[in-house]
Amino acid sequence: MKKKKGNRPTDGGGNWMDTYGDMVTLLLTFFIMLYSMSSLSEQKWEIFVRSIYPEDVKEAQEQIDVGGIIDPDAAVEGMKPDELTTDDAEDLNKLYLTIAQRMNENGAEGVTISRGDGYTYVSFNDNVFFNGNESAITESGQRILAAFCSAISPVSDKLSQLNIMAHTAQGDPRRLNNPRVDRMLSAMRGAEVCTFIQEKNVIGPDKLINISYGQFRPAASNDTSEGRAKNRRVEMLLIDEGTAERSISEYIEEYNSGKNADKTVVTGSQNGNADSGFTQTQPSPENIASTMPPSGTEAFAGGETSE
Repeated sequence: MKKKKGNRPTDGGGNWMDTYGDMVTLLLTFFIMLYSMSSLSEQKWEIFVRSIYPEDVKEAQEQIDVGGIIDPDAAVEGMKPDELTTDDAEDLNKLYLTIAQRMNENGAEGVTISRGDGYTYVSFNDNVFFNGNESAITESGQRILAAFCSAISPVSDKLSQLNIMAHTAQGDPRRLNNPRVDRMLSAMRGAEVCTFIQEKNVIGPDKLINISYGQFRPAASNDTSEGRAKNRRVEMLLIDEGTAERSISEYIEEYNSGKNADKTVVTGSQNGNADSGFTQTQPSPENIASTMPPSGTEAFAGGETSE
């Protein structure tokens, strides 16, 4: 007669949980170690969160600065020029507002200031600095340029370059300007601005770069007097220290693309409200130049004429 096999003792079905719990604990410890050895930037974290909750992040961005980027609407519309503090004056991300304040205080109308990724771009329109056919800076131009110098002084050690770009307009749409007069006038105007800034001793002279383009980087058509006025410009490109190297053309292209429209202002009470004296604008080849100087690049032999 066969003996019945006895039932094997069981563990009650609970011992496997001990092993599973140990595994989970070890995995958690492993991930904590990985996290402690890694560096997670705020920008990467923002991108991750945005991919999960895009609407929440959009709303939060109106209240919180991420990675040092200021909210442009709050800065331009919510902060008046006279509300800028000493700390603001030393903040590169608010430099464009500081410059706008100084320009507005000194009656410089139509000066466009834009903040981009690692740079600040300033465009002085038409006759801000010069009379027609002249390279000497006018008295009012010296006052405005001195105000510009006072605006950049607190952050000059945080800048790697200050590029001064001078341009002229083509006076006769049917033929090019006289090359010698065109180039000399453009170069002399840029040199006058560069020398003025250097004499103010607000930034290292090794950081000052004078570029003269003549008539060959127009912001608008030379067929009309309005277009030629837009082409007579001096513009300044202030590049932050530590910014990845890019060509001047890349900065200009980005500036004209409208990418930085939310951080672009134009001085002059006629463009904004009476309190702030400046307003936002949409960059474009029509209203935010490519790289050109102030007014008066005219009257060339076979070239520009004053208007």
